[in-house]
Amino acid sequence: MIVFLFNVYLLVLFLLVWFKLVPFNLFWKISPILVMLLLLVGLFIPMGWGAPSGPLVVGRHSVAITPDVSGEVVDVLVQPNAALKQGDVLFRIDPVPFKAQVKVLEAQLKLSTQRLGQMSELAEKAAGRKFDVEQRQAEVDQLNAQIEGAKWNLEKTTVRAPADGYVTNLALRKGARVASLPLSPVMAFIDTSDTILAAEIPQIYARYIAPGQNAEVTFKFLPGKIFTGKVQSVLQAVSTGQTQVSGLAVTPKEIASAPFIVRIALDDPSLAASLPAGATGDVAIFTDHVKATHVIRRVMLRMIAILNYVNPY
Repeated sequence: MIVFLFNVYLLVLFLLVWFKLVPFNLFWKISPILVMLLLLVGLFIPMGWGAPSGPLVVGRHSVAITPDVSGEVVDVLVQPNAALKQGDVLFRIDPVPFKAQVKVLEAQLKLSTQRLGQMSELAEKAAGRKFDVEQRQAEVDQLNAQIEGAKWNLEKTTVRAPADGYVTNLALRKGARVASLPLSPVMAFIDTSDTILAAEIPQIYARYIAPGQNAEVTFKFLPGKIFTGKVQSVLQAVSTGQTQVSGLAVTPKEIASAPFIVRIALDDPSLAASLPAGATGDVAIFTDHVKATHVIRRVMLRMIAILNYVNPY
């Protein structure tokens, strides 16, 4: 943009000199240098913190689906990248062993309940010990708890979607054996209930950014278009400032100025929901400072939006 404005000035100066409206003296000869300095110092450098901009990416939460019970998969009901609602069935594990476990425990409970009744009658007639009644009662309570856990395991043989979203990169098939191990997920579930738009802003330009400020966004995925939004939050930590528990002394390393992450919320929620995870773009944030630079930033963002038709990077 600065090159464009500078070239415009050169063209205007050329026309003024050509038509002899201004004398081509020393002042006008060095005026392009003065104009360049004026543009840099008075406009483009302040624009960095008055209307900062940076690259933006669309992200979504990914849930690694790991079953709560182990067994053989008997049915996979989900299709890759097909929209799902919370609670929709993803796949089923063979329930036969878990049903059998419930039946065994229920039979034991039935017998223990009968024995408890008999012991209670004997204790009431002073023909039995109170200790035996308490022991049978403990067995009944224990079996009830085991049945509750067995029924929970049986219910977990049907694995359901944790939220609205879709399954991607699906490789699970009927006949596969799955395990309830945290390091052995069987599919990746993309949660579409919340869309994250994260922008990287250099630290020197982030000083005046605050939640609620207006923003404009353009996406590579939707070239030539500008969308409005607002600053949702500014993340208060990046990994370079994180300390971790360690048995070692501090290890000095080169300090780099990592950009801060700013989360943007689009004014159109349906648009945010339709954006693919991983879509990239650019954002311009309009702070309460150096408002004269906002117009220039808006023009520059629209130039980027138009160039998105041909610029793949």
